Amino acid sequence: MAERDRRGTGGVWWLVGCVGLALAAALLLRTFVFGTYLVPSGSMLETIQEGDLLVGERVTLHFEGPQPGDIVTFDSPLDDQTLIKRVIAVAGQSVDLRDGFVYVDGVALDEPYTLGKLSYSLSDLAGAAQITYPYTVPASCVWVMGDNRTNSKDSRYFGAVSVDDVTSRALFIYWPLADVAGL
Repeated sequence: MAERDRRGTGGVWWLVGCVGLALAAALLLRTFVFGTYLVPSGSMLETIQEGDLLVGERVTLHFEGPQPGDIVTFDSPLDDQTLIKRVIAVAGQSVDLRDGFVYVDGVALDEPYTLGKLSYSLSDLAGAAQITYPYTVPASCVWVMGDNRTNSKDSRYFGAVSVDDVTSRALFIYWPLADVAGL
């Protein structure tokens, strides 16, 4: 009878150990590999909707910095929010805004994700960084812009973003279910 009781409690401890291990693994993955983010504004419309929840990964940023075209999350230079924008240019590249179009190193970008919305300087807005174009992205920085160019405070407003402030590369939208998509 005593042998039977020990086996019963051993199974409980095995289950507790498995659950504890699963929780520890989930915590480590959430802390060091993946992050979940709530999109705070409509600055990435139509690619990403305000209120969407997405998953970003952190690991590859340590081996290869953000690249043009990547959608990244980063700490806002304006407040305590996490923002999401598209990388347009990286350190050493020249960004110019002319006639509503974005030029990187003198070449106009093909940006179908903007749905034809034109890109203008925001340096005339109150509180904006005074940026002159063409602008060369400083070392260890990226130039980011929202896809919804007429409703986005981005590098045109606050300047280049340090790669140290980039927190993840967006992978996919997971909520709402109707919007699930890779990025």
